[in-house]
Amino acid sequence: MSTPMLTTYSMWSLFRNCRKACDWRYQRELVPLKRNHNLNFGSLIHECLEIWHRDRDLKQVLNFIDRACPNRAQEDREQRDWHLATAMMKGYAARYQTEEFEVIALEKTFKGKIVNPATGASSRSFVLAGKVDGIVRIGDEFFLLEHKTASQIDADYLERLWTDFQIILYAWYIEQTQGLRIAGILYNILVKARLQQGRGETEAEFEERRRILIAKSKTGKSSAKRKHPESDETFQDRLCAKYADPGMFHRESLYISRDQFRSLQQDLWELTQNFLDARRRGVFYRNTGFCFHYHRPCAYFPLCRSGGNPNIIENLYQQVPPHEELRDGESIEETPAF
Repeated sequence: MSTPMLTTYSMWSLFRNCRKACDWRYQRELVPLKRNHNLNFGSLIHECLEIWHRDRDLKQVLNFIDRACPNRAQEDREQRDWHLATAMMKGYAARYQTEEFEVIALEKTFKGKIVNPATGASSRSFVLAGKVDGIVRIGDEFFLLEHKTASQIDADYLERLWTDFQIILYAWYIEQTQGLRIAGILYNILVKARLQQGRGETEAEFEERRRILIAKSKTGKSSAKRKHPESDETFQDRLCAKYADPGMFHRESLYISRDQFRSLQQDLWELTQNFLDARRRGVFYRNTGFCFHYHRPCAYFPLCRSGGNPNIIENLYQQVPPHEELRDGESIEETPAF
């Protein structure tokens, strides 16, 4: 008998959203050479929070951020990530000096059977694995701790958490594999500040702005001075002031009903049957409605548009074994997707 295929929520979510993208990633094992920046930053904060909740040592967290951004003096993206992560974690440590919960586990992995809810039989083709950010106890109840970074938190964002079936699915598997009854999810949401470091003016930009001011002035003169780049210290102070606002952090608790568990098992089993059928027939069709789902091209858009051109594969993609999220915590999602 062959070994069951290891699967994750990410794989099933992608299969549900676009079978072709799932084929590229999980059967051809292709990933873009250029990673999505939101995922990089999410991974950075994810690891910072693990360190903080494990040791509650801010200096250790800040040292980790320093090491994670070694080229910040030369690369603008690393510089932005360093500033934002540093101010965010300083604000987080100040906001949550004490916690209402007890940490039971961090970065807990699991692996379990996929069961047909109609018969109780286990799949011989697939197993499901995953990793939860944490398990915490509040009073006598256990909750999954789920970290998220978000551009903003509003009523729509909080309402969509109910559809975050990934974490509910994980709660079911934690119950099955760890023997803990999970009462619900504690969402730990950190807002990404939109502040930008002032870049200053070039000499030409300054002269143009000065020319316009002089043209509008009745005296034909202007006292305008050239704007110089904002220093790192000044920008960091401005970011830290932003993160002193309690509204930059939010905790949301959601309780899970047993009906949600049953519904998810049915959905997951149905996906396994659809995948087997697609693989047997060699048909993984595209969902073109998903190509720009997040207001940006899908990571596999160039590949689909070229019809799988080998030159596109060679220049834009690399082969990476699937399920990276089980190794490096890259699974932070900005938006519930299931």
